[in-house]
Amino acid sequence: MLSRRTFLLGGTATAGALVVGARVGVEPGTLPGRPWLQAHLGLNGEPGEVPDVAPGPVETGSFVSRARLGAETGWTLIRPPGSTGRLPLVIALHGRGEDHASLVDPSFGLDRYLAATVADATPPFAIAAADGGTSYWHPRPDGEDAGAMVVDEFLPLLRTQGLDTDRIGLLGWSMGGYGALRLAGLLGADRVAAVVAASPAIWQDPGSASTAGFADSEEYEKYTVVGHQDDLAGIAVRVDCGTGDPFYRDVQDYVASFPDHADVTSTFEPGAHDRAYWRRMLPDELAFLGAAVGSKA
Repeated sequence: MLSRRTFLLGGTATAGALVVGARVGVEPGTLPGRPWLQAHLGLNGEPGEVPDVAPGPVETGSFVSRARLGAETGWTLIRPPGSTGRLPLVIALHGRGEDHASLVDPSFGLDRYLAATVADATPPFAIAAADGGTSYWHPRPDGEDAGAMVVDEFLPLLRTQGLDTDRIGLLGWSMGGYGALRLAGLLGADRVAAVVAASPAIWQDPGSASTAGFADSEEYEKYTVVGHQDDLAGIAVRVDCGTGDPFYRDVQDYVASFPDHADVTSTFEPGAHDRAYWRRMLPDELAFLGAAVGSKA
């Protein structure tokens, strides 16, 4: 039987945050200025450090995407060191203002995190990312649909690279975290083994949603993941969000609304909506994905 697993981590640090917060008249997670205060009071925990290991092969390319209205769409494919054969695949969706190359730049180092994860006995898998622009990975009023680009264009391209695209994992940050949850729900358990959403851009109230991602409440209602947790049935789900993140409360509510039997892991520990927190969470997130999609060969 599937079980629901929710972990509220960072107990000591969180308790300390509450004490400090009380001294200045604020409890983390209750006031609009909480993310700013938590950051300036030093309550977001230690930053994650990129592993000091040699990465595996990194391949890049581009294609003209019809789903993105003819946009030249760059992509990156990361393999772990020494890997051979038909590797399982995780698709990584970047956040707003980033692109495929952002994930392997020195300040994030996804290629090094993958190498370290596989060296730590996680079954090997590949990670691929493509440019999604600022579309929030769903159909936009102008006709752009970066989600369709992933499914209809990028996955077939990756299949020609010798990767196993039959049942994939999904991973995303912020805008990409929302996009990963949405795509996982659309594809379903037959196509997606696991999804990880780090600090997903989720709004419970359509009136609060970013106009960069949702032109109006009608677009929000059409593409929101809120209220669609059942779409992830049969998929291993992990959601991580820092307590100093502006999405913290909305993400908490999203996780709490999964059915009791759902296979969901969630963590809420000190952290902001930034790379320092995302790097800290990556080792556990990649191990989670590897356990679901990784090859034992």
